[in-house]
Amino acid sequence: MDVVDENAELNEELLAIAQAFLARHESEGLIDDQVLFCRAVKHLACVDVPLHQAEKLVSHAYGVLKSSNDRRRLDIAASSETVAVVTDPANGLTWAVPVGLIVKYIINSPSNRKLRLVEP
Repeated sequence: MDVVDENAELNEELLAIAQAFLARHESEGLIDDQVLFCRAVKHLACVDVPLHQAEKLVSHAYGVLKSSNDRRRLDIAASSETVAVVTDPANGLTWAVPVGLIVKYIINSPSNRKLRLVEP
């Protein structure tokens, strides 16, 4: 049980490192999101984080960074495996969005930029 808690604590620390790296370098405004993503993954890899874990952590950190100013939230308690419920506490509106539509129009959209580690 201690190993699980230790790993969760370590992941939180690594996530904080990734978030700090992204925030620090995004504010410079000199690089695009793909380059920033790759640099953050490589930054974590330099502290002996496996690449697959670094990509997951940076993806999570990137999502947090990009949505931090958005007041809309996913209502996890009201959502199900097939429907995501989004709420806007400022105006009380709620939207139920089928996961299939999220996949079709966002995840599988040709215009969707997929951030991943790209080696030169």
